[in-house]
Amino acid sequence: MNGIELLTRRQLLMAGSLGAAAWLVPGVFADELQRTPTMTEGPFYPDRLPLDTDNDLVIIGNSTTPAVGEITHLTGRVLSQNGSPLNNLVVEIWQVDNNGAYLHTGSDNGNRRDRNFQGFGRFTTNQRGEYRFRTIKPVPYPGRTPHIHYKIKRGDRELFVGQLFVQGHAGNMRDGIFRGAGGIIERELVSADFRRIPESRIVECRANWDIVLGVTPEEGQPGSKKSKG
Repeated sequence: MNGIELLTRRQLLMAGSLGAAAWLVPGVFADELQRTPTMTEGPFYPDRLPLDTDNDLVIIGNSTTPAVGEITHLTGRVLSQNGSPLNNLVVEIWQVDNNGAYLHTGSDNGNRRDRNFQGFGRFTTNQRGEYRFRTIKPVPYPGRTPHIHYKIKRGDRELFVGQLFVQGHAGNMRDGIFRGAGGIIERELVSADFRRIPESRIVECRANWDIVLGVTPEEGQPGSKKSKG
């Protein structure tokens, strides 16, 4: 099942919960995907970016020593609300390492930070709106359930700031930011299934997360004044 089909089914579920009156409102569910909920950036966006900012967070530069953690192949697409792919957008992610430390001078346990984990990466979406990263499966740290931070930009203009959660993790409903996403539908929209890769000879998993922005391909072009997060 692709992301568009999944979102459409979620919309139908939401429509059922709203009742028949929703169908009487012009423009409601008018062939549009539901926007991915935005969330706080948090205080730990790197205050000093690493020299290596590519999309492989597991290996830094020319090192041969990988980061500690369950390697995760993280993919997805960035889409407009009508399902059109949005290309040439910069997707940034950042997260704690396997010890729960951010790439930030204010991280509580920075002295335990895995120096082999990049902690931050960037990727520019292609014509199909696709992005991909190799990172580690997020882990919990005091006060937070596992998550990965996201930011999407067009040049110096931010179009989206959000967080991705591990679907079904036991700590999710104790996390105020996860609960703050909204109802059941919204919480599903910020979650992904981190699934083990059975054919892998090492412990690896994959996750896919499509992000729907409130912009059209035209609005997302450089110089447009209509872009919004």
